[in-house]
Amino acid sequence: MLREKLFHPSRGSLASQASARFTYLAEVVAKAFEPTQTQLEDLERAYNATGEYLAACPEFDGLLTQVHAQGSRQMGTIIRPMNSSREGFDIDLVAKLSTNAIALYSGSQGASLLLSHLKTALTRYAKSHELKIEPWDRCVTLVYAGGMRADFVPIIEDPRFSLSYGEHHGLIPDRKLQSYMSTNPKGYCLGFDKVAKIQANFTSQFALDSIATEAMKAELVPLPDAAEVLGRLLCRFVQLAKVHRNFSFADANEAFVPTSVFLTSLIALAYERLAPHPHDGPLELFVDIIDVLPNMFERHSFGNGRQHWILRNPFALNDNLADSMNTPERQEAFNQWHEKLKSDLKQLVYAIDDMSNSDGVLDVVKKSFGPRASMAMVEHNAKTREARRANGRANYFVGGAAASISSVSRSHTFFGDH
Repeated sequence: MLREKLFHPSRGSLASQASARFTYLAEVVAKAFEPTQTQLEDLERAYNATGEYLAACPEFDGLLTQVHAQGSRQMGTIIRPMNSSREGFDIDLVAKLSTNAIALYSGSQGASLLLSHLKTALTRYAKSHELKIEPWDRCVTLVYAGGMRADFVPIIEDPRFSLSYGEHHGLIPDRKLQSYMSTNPKGYCLGFDKVAKIQANFTSQFALDSIATEAMKAELVPLPDAAEVLGRLLCRFVQLAKVHRNFSFADANEAFVPTSVFLTSLIALAYERLAPHPHDGPLELFVDIIDVLPNMFERHSFGNGRQHWILRNPFALNDNLADSMNTPERQEAFNQWHEKLKSDLKQLVYAIDDMSNSDGVLDVVKKSFGPRASMAMVEHNAKTREARRANGRANYFVGGAAASISSVSRSHTFFGDH
């Protein structure tokens, strides 16, 4: 097996060096697909301005209590959209209404009425700011000139204290079903954040001085503060998987692409379960996480060979996070993507392991994550070499003592123990 060959105890030092290189690679690739600070500020200004506008709209008559971000922006797993021609990022927003709103929006037409009121209010805003607007079954989307898309989901507060983070539980309208569904986007983000704070239990001295040594050998630069980077290691793992998925399905029908909430949930569950156990470094942990993804959800087979997948949301009632995966095409696409990711990761590990062939890493990165990822590494290394020449240094060195990174095992907090 790949894991047995790469992480045999007799090769501990080599595994540590490979993890340093992998962590550098993960950081550079992920940052190449993240929004810039300016873009993040644009996102924040957009939803703050829209939130203030919605709060004063007569359609809601004081019922709207808050507009907040949800999804990848909130969790720190945001990447560029799948459509490579778009420069703008997607952001998911919640327009939260108080529990009193259910009186106005109850009945068979209540869900449709709530969505209609949201569309009416946002249409006025869109016209005054020359934006496009798109209505959907559960949300309304504003499309900005720069390509940014903001999905506004109306949710009526409906606390359920028997659930984890149940104080944030709510009801989301569905126009097609003409009813409300259980949801808890804030609870989901809080659960993810709690798991992301679990520090992995690394047995090797995976430290700043080790990373600096590898930077000198492979013309790589050291990471930012190790505690800061590795504290959100889960986010980097999710981003790498999503970037790989987007590039793998670049030319595919979007109806077949594994959904982000499904992938994010699987990786978070696997991280929660595996991170507290001893691993040599981030590389070994990532290999293990990817390997067990198909085991992180329930599969119920039917007589005709079809399957029904279930990944229960612990923060909402009867919410199946794998519901969008229950088509034969999307299930087959996930299975094929998972095998491709394992194969590409195997090639990447061997390339990282071979210090004599630096171009090999770039080739595998381009094949696995796309030209934008490999170009980011080329540009980053070029800037590093230029900085070294400007400073009159042939080598790179980071002083300071080694800081090992480990933690004790913590109890399961996200999806529980399956």
